[in-house]
Amino acid sequence: MKRFRKIYVLLGVLAVFCIATFVVMQIEEQKEEISNTDEIILEVDSSAVESLSWDYTDEEEGTETSLAFHKEDNWLYDEDEAFPVSEEKIDELLSPFASFGAAFIIENVEDFSQYGLDDPLCTIRFSTEDADYEIQVGDYSTMDEQRYISIGDGNVYLVSDDPAEYYSAALSDMIDNDEIPDFDDVTNIQFAGSEEYSVAYEEENTTDTYCADDVYFTERDGEKKPLDTERVDSYLSSISGLALSEYVTYNATEEELASYGLDDPELSVTVDYSYTASNEEGEEEVTSDTFVLHVSRDPAESDASGEDEASAGDSSAAGDESTGSAESGVSEDTGSEAESGASEDTGSGEEITAYARVGESQIVYQITGDEYESLMAASYDDLRHLDVFTGDFEDVTQIDISLEGSEYTISAQDSENEDEGRIWLYQEEEIDISNLQSAIQSLTASSFTEEAPADVEEIGLVLHLNNENFPQVQIQLYRYDGTNCIAVVDGEPVSLVSRSLMVDLAEAVNSIVLGQ
Repeated sequence: MKRFRKIYVLLGVLAVFCIATFVVMQIEEQKEEISNTDEIILEVDSSAVESLSWDYTDEEEGTETSLAFHKEDNWLYDEDEAFPVSEEKIDELLSPFASFGAAFIIENVEDFSQYGLDDPLCTIRFSTEDADYEIQVGDYSTMDEQRYISIGDGNVYLVSDDPAEYYSAALSDMIDNDEIPDFDDVTNIQFAGSEEYSVAYEEENTTDTYCADDVYFTERDGEKKPLDTERVDSYLSSISGLALSEYVTYNATEEELASYGLDDPELSVTVDYSYTASNEEGEEEVTSDTFVLHVSRDPAESDASGEDEASAGDSSAAGDESTGSAESGVSEDTGSEAESGASEDTGSGEEITAYARVGESQIVYQITGDEYESLMAASYDDLRHLDVFTGDFEDVTQIDISLEGSEYTISAQDSENEDEGRIWLYQEEEIDISNLQSAIQSLTASSFTEEAPADVEEIGLVLHLNNENFPQVQIQLYRYDGTNCIAVVDGEPVSLVSRSLMVDLAEAVNSIVLGQ
């Protein structure tokens, strides 16, 4: 009996506990009511907002960010009104609240901690002339993939447009960075500093080049010289693609400019350009503008690098004096450098710290070593043609060849079959010129030189062109050393060309004239 009595007592206790639990659950259900909603809980016009601030905690790094801004004529940073605030970024931060909707509403909340709102991840405050607002951002519901937030009305909302994604912004995200245009229509480029020359855009210049693609020209020794359009456009792209995002100061003093080497920039590039935009009446009109970019390497780093180069140069000269005279007329560009338009890594692992400034802007940006080297590759040799023959091979009507003391001529004529285009003949026999054409078009500079050839001519070409201003182009390759030949074009030394390319050219000629 005692045993049954204990069992009855335990069953009674269990029944009481179950009843109590049920009652508590009913009370909780009455306190908190969760329901679906498509309610717009906030509608605030961003243009009416006069102040904005927020406190944000980065849970992964354990850091806290507190920022505050106010609006006068423009938006200003409370702690330093000299800071250039991005109006676009402010609008982006306020945009969620223009029509802020909730997916779920939890009413009659007494315990905000279960939603992470007792210690919010982020608290956002903003004010208009008529009202003040405070939004608290709590936990993230992984089940619903939405964020718990409170707007101070006693309810908790689940929202899909997560304010935390916007307000993790640091001060650096709020800066109004300088913008770089796309340079749709460039009219002139001026280099100053380490390079001193200008480039003019001339779309229909047929008197200074036989290459129809040439549109950029510069003066060299009193003559107008064409540049490689692709290389110039690539250089302009290295400017327009510059990532101006890592600022080191936003209100540079004269002393700070000097510390970054920008009081007297290493290189300044001025680009005159035009673009088409709609005016206030909605009409398209062409506007001209000018963009200026200043670039410098860290002065202390630059001085140290210069000393190292001078020391290395002295050692090289002492070790082989003959090399200096042989290289004196040759550009420092290697073949790979000339192709890329930028200096290659020397392999020393040298770190480059460099800075950029747009015009008279007070913002100074740090740029990468690769960006610095691309921008500094602005010499005539960096932008000129690499190809020895720069024209269109379709304009070639005849080729006179001088090889190993013999002279040969091959010529083009229209085919009787219009679909076949033109044919090439050697000694009145039709020939395949594809290998010869490829060998001529493959003649490219490994470096540039003005050094007169001192050895024998290995092969010479005269290309006759269908061009009234340039009826022919003469190309001669002279022996230089075991690796290179000197290319002479129309009597002027131009570049060093890999000897292997000369061999390919000679073999292509021999395969035609010897029938090999």
